[in-house]
Amino acid sequence: MHDLNTAFIFPGQASQKVGMGLDLFQNTEIGKKYYDEANDIMEVDIQNISFNGPEEQLTQTQYTQPAIYIVSVILGELLLEKGFKPAAAAGHSLGEYSALTIGKAFDFKTGLKLVKIRAENMQKAGKIQNGTMAAIIGISDDKILQICKQCNSGGVAVPANFNTPNQIVISGNVDAVEFVMEEAKRSGALKAIKLNVSGAFHSPLMSPARESLAEILNSIEIQDTVIPIYSNVSANPVTKKNDIVNRLIEQLEMPVLWCKIITNMIKNNIDNFVEVGPGRVLQGLNRRIDRSVNISGIENLDQVTQYV
Repeated sequence: MHDLNTAFIFPGQASQKVGMGLDLFQNTEIGKKYYDEANDIMEVDIQNISFNGPEEQLTQTQYTQPAIYIVSVILGELLLEKGFKPAAAAGHSLGEYSALTIGKAFDFKTGLKLVKIRAENMQKAGKIQNGTMAAIIGISDDKILQICKQCNSGGVAVPANFNTPNQIVISGNVDAVEFVMEEAKRSGALKAIKLNVSGAFHSPLMSPARESLAEILNSIEIQDTVIPIYSNVSANPVTKKNDIVNRLIEQLEMPVLWCKIITNMIKNNIDNFVEVGPGRVLQGLNRRIDRSVNISGIENLDQVTQYV
């Protein structure tokens, strides 16, 4: 069933939970196959980390990203097997790799190899330059940009995720991010919350990760996608392999234009969104972007079975 009005959206880091994917591994052929392949590719027991934790290990970037990718892609493939074909897809940061796999830009194994390199190098970049991120709520994009530019501590602070009309995540050096948090509160922000992350993702501090990712992206076989995948960097649909490679390299250091992605999808007649993967983060963001569109989530086998 090709649903002309439905988009699959895939979550990124921070949606992980211990135990995710266990029902897929135990009860589906594709779940067992993909998790076994994942252990070989990861050269670590990613099954055990996903199913049993501990949480401190699952929240390390090098494991979080592959673990979320694996469960998201299995759920997406199960929906495709049931005959649901979305009109388009998008993913938040890491989720873009899940979306591209479901859109047939590359297969599961290739996608996981990419995610592994991306995650390991982002973790390394986080150690090279001590960075952090913070969510700022209740202040305009323009005001945040202005405050980031004022930051004169010698550090970097930039917008990393434009999530909703009044929620922006900033990223950069610890001192610079703390400066922006304080200034934002002075300027009327309702909240400024530091995030529990191991680096300044989607900022220039991720530049050490670019070379390794570009190298593998340029060495693998990437296809044009079978459905439009809305890019984090441009918020526009891409289908061509060259565009996909460029956008994924840029994505490391550029902000995620999530609010614009959802708005553009709605303009293109998408009015039903399904978050495919663990957690409910994107469902929450979508409700803040536009309450009039339908949003639901699929994060386990029961929900796949019930989805009609």
